Amino acid sequence: MLALERRSWAGPGAKERAVREELGISPVRYYQLLNALLDDRRALEADPVTVNRLRRVREARRGRR
Repeated sequence: MLALERRSWAGPGAKERAVREELGISPVRYYQLLNALLDDRRALEADPVTVNRLRRVREARRGRR
């Protein structure tokens, strides 16, 4: 999942298509699992740059609500 998050996406819907094709899950389930993964210290140890970036994005979105 973190490898998927490191990629850049060409256009709208490309990431969601990749989630369905490569992982075989719905985008909603993907984001549920990704959110849980961001709180796992093993993910932070494996890819701190990506995890910290995604945590900042998550916190910014929570702040807007």
